[in-house]
Amino acid sequence: MKRLPFVVLILILSLTACSLATRKPEQPSTQPPTLAELERMTARFAPTRLEVNLSRLSTGDRKALAKLIEAAHVFDDIFLTQVWSGNHALLTKLKEDKTPLGRARLHYFWINKGPWSELDENAAFLSDVPAKKLAGANFYPEDMSKEEFEAWVKTLPEENQEAVRGFFTVIRRAPAGKLSAVPYSQEYADQLLRAAALLREAAALTENPSLKKFLTLRAEAFLSNDYYASDLAWMDLDAPLDITIGPYETYNDEILGYKAAFEAYINLRDDAETAKLKVFATHLQEIENHLPIEPQYRNPKLGALAPIRVVNEVFSAGDGNHGVQTAAYNLPNDERVVQEKGSKRVMLRNMQQAKFGSVLIPISQWVLAKEAQAEVNFDSFFTHILAHELTHGIGPQRIRVGERETSARQELKELYGTIEEAKADSTGLFMLAYLMDHGKYPGLRQQDVEAAKRRLYTTFLASSFRSLRFGINEAHGRGMALQVNYLLDKGAFTLQPDGTFGVDFAVMDAAVRDLTRDLLMLEARGDYAGAKRMLDQLATLRPEVKGALAKLKDIPTDIEPIFVTANELAPPAAGLALAPSP
Repeated sequence: MKRLPFVVLILILSLTACSLATRKPEQPSTQPPTLAELERMTARFAPTRLEVNLSRLSTGDRKALAKLIEAAHVFDDIFLTQVWSGNHALLTKLKEDKTPLGRARLHYFWINKGPWSELDENAAFLSDVPAKKLAGANFYPEDMSKEEFEAWVKTLPEENQEAVRGFFTVIRRAPAGKLSAVPYSQEYADQLLRAAALLREAAALTENPSLKKFLTLRAEAFLSNDYYASDLAWMDLDAPLDITIGPYETYNDEILGYKAAFEAYINLRDDAETAKLKVFATHLQEIENHLPIEPQYRNPKLGALAPIRVVNEVFSAGDGNHGVQTAAYNLPNDERVVQEKGSKRVMLRNMQQAKFGSVLIPISQWVLAKEAQAEVNFDSFFTHILAHELTHGIGPQRIRVGERETSARQELKELYGTIEEAKADSTGLFMLAYLMDHGKYPGLRQQDVEAAKRRLYTTFLASSFRSLRFGINEAHGRGMALQVNYLLDKGAFTLQPDGTFGVDFAVMDAAVRDLTRDLLMLEARGDYAGAKRMLDQLATLRPEVKGALAKLKDIPTDIEPIFVTANELAPPAAGLALAPSP
């Protein structure tokens, strides 16, 4: 996020015969999937009921929660527009078809929030739409190239360039053909007015001062297009209702990686689990000080102690609920806020438990040698996701390239998301191994370090195949392909004669350190050419990996959440009623 960012994060069983209804983008099929094919495609998402105990909430917070769920529904509406200008008209047409095939198309459209299958390289599964999801989504004119955008930006006064490249503007073409920037507050004015009103209603209902402040400032931001003050308030949020709502992640902008999509996560804080994990955050500066890069690239003083929240998800919407579900996220993305206050890591525990049981355990039984399967455990899975999110906030942030002060995000452009996700994975492993080796891993005795590392690295290996199934057109999957191939080349991951995989624990620590350094230095130098070269060489699915993925065709790729508690409090009809009933 990621993004906790997580994150996060499509091509399943890429380029293999086992990926049902997958089509190569250069040769799009003229025939949309049949009912049986759509049902098999949809079955890759295991329906999962999310029920959350609200008994500890006050009466005011319970009422506020219903308003916040209603506000989140608005972001499904905005996000559909952000993905593609034709989405709403298509959704209306799909709703009119009451046949079994029509209902199946509507269901799969809603999972993907558009007519392109994220698990099939974003190929269209409906007719009369573009064969592939547009690289610039609906943030830019469909006929605009990266080169045209960059040439136009150079003609603007320097004080205007930041807004044009910023998170919260769309780029439109005037009738004369000239490009112009339109603030989100203007582009989505009607929806944001409604969302702001609902946030103010929720703010009036809650008794928690920090939640009241955040919701009030975020409502103002929707209308002013200035999110800085509300991002700071979100960092200070300390409430039973842990709310993330607004424009955040930029993964849908595959042209430049600049534009943020609207998302919402309506969560209930898990105080007991949050307390257990806070200890990791206390070591962030120490990890930063020992990153395997030259001292001049380290941050000698991180922002204020980064908050960690373990939560259970009640509802998600917009960019927070399409395709593969987010397990954790790390926000905000505004470098000014990160410099001042760090970033917040939010762990979606109930979402992670669902993924672990429905997806990861079955995967491990196919891709790992039999004797290694017992090493896979939820604690290692959960803790590495935490470390991933924590380490999004360390390493190079603001950098210098020549005489310019800039950021890794701006220099790596559309490659940044993939490199940053890989960096967070690898640096997360580095962090956990460091804490284990130095006696600072909570609750771990020194005589148990070797066994703990075995569990950590083996669980990561199994989990890598879970991420690879997202596909290498998506930042998390592409970043994972880079890591798997790097570790295979280093001999840290090994291929067994029967096609399963293992870990060479004698070399794994060193390989993780090398990978972490290489990724951090790409960001520290703003090395676009180096990042592209690394991705071209390593972000591929090699035959041995394809062979393992081919065995997983009957295992769900991810889950499809059914928000039982949220629907009881504020059913879709109370919002925009866009989603088909589960």
